[in-house]
Amino acid sequence: MAQAGDKASRQRPLSPHIQIYGWSWTMVMSGFHRATGFALYFGMGLFALWLVLLTTPSTNELAYWLVSNIIGWIVPFGFSWGLIHHLLGGIRHFIWDMGKGFDPVSRRNMAIYTLVGSTTLTLLLWVVGFMLTR
Repeated sequence: MAQAGDKASRQRPLSPHIQIYGWSWTMVMSGFHRATGFALYFGMGLFALWLVLLTTPSTNELAYWLVSNIIGWIVPFGFSWGLIHHLLGGIRHFIWDMGKGFDPVSRRNMAIYTLVGSTTLTLLLWVVGFMLTR
């Protein structure tokens, strides 16, 4: 029997990490969920700054210039994708909170549906938006 001071009793097992576990859809979507939450935090600051630029005539031109170049379209597109992806990821986590969808096939399918759904809904949102403004 090992004593409390023995070296063997003080060694702790190492947790498996990415070199042990292979990449999975659930792991990647978990990373995307965290990344979109982080990006949305800063994206809301950019959105608020853009709204402030619209308030005065002197900065109004800068606000319109920002949305008239390619960066002014990529950032809102990415923001809307991140928002929709984060929402669908939250729904996936809500389903898990209800105790459903823990089998391997359901976990994988929900992860894929989150990615496909967020991309499809973002494209649909932007197409409808363009159709309504033209």
